[in-house]
Amino acid sequence: MQKTSAIPPSDEAVVRAIAGGDQESLRLLNSRYGNALAAVAERVLGDRADAEEVAADVLWQAWRQAAVFDRSRGSVGAWLMMLVRSRAIDRLRARAARANLRDDPAVSTDAPDATFDINNAQRRHVVQAAIAALQDSERAVLELAYYSDLSQSAIAERTGLPLGTVKSRIRSALIKLREGLKGLGD
Repeated sequence: MQKTSAIPPSDEAVVRAIAGGDQESLRLLNSRYGNALAAVAERVLGDRADAEEVAADVLWQAWRQAAVFDRSRGSVGAWLMMLVRSRAIDRLRARAARANLRDDPAVSTDAPDATFDINNAQRRHVVQAAIAALQDSERAVLELAYYSDLSQSAIAERTGLPLGTVKSRIRSALIKLREGLKGLGD
């Protein structure tokens, strides 16, 4: 973001610049909100290191999703605080779930179960075969959706494909995966 006057840019202008790929604007957003994001996350999590990681995740999410920010739904600050609160709660829930697994007497950590390993290997083979059965074009959009956490519109924009084509390929891929994975059960 270029400095044209002594008046600092508004939060909305900063987010627009971030949407355009301006890294300096992301630094500015971090300087404005980084400490507040970490403080909110720390209040939820009770751990400063986790809170700082969540705050960094939120800023990374703001970088990726700046183009979809809608000022009619609230201010930049409110958007960031909602994101950090949601991420912190998700982390808290994950932490609790891991603790419950460790404390669950039904989950044995004594000796590895050979049948568990065999079942996992079989499941892995079935999943790999189902993914391999997809067309390259279907696999590509599905990977963008799940691994890059992109919306269908963002995938269309990134790949240059029409939105309808992206939707059709994702739907087709999911149907094929569901059929390929039917034998797995739960």
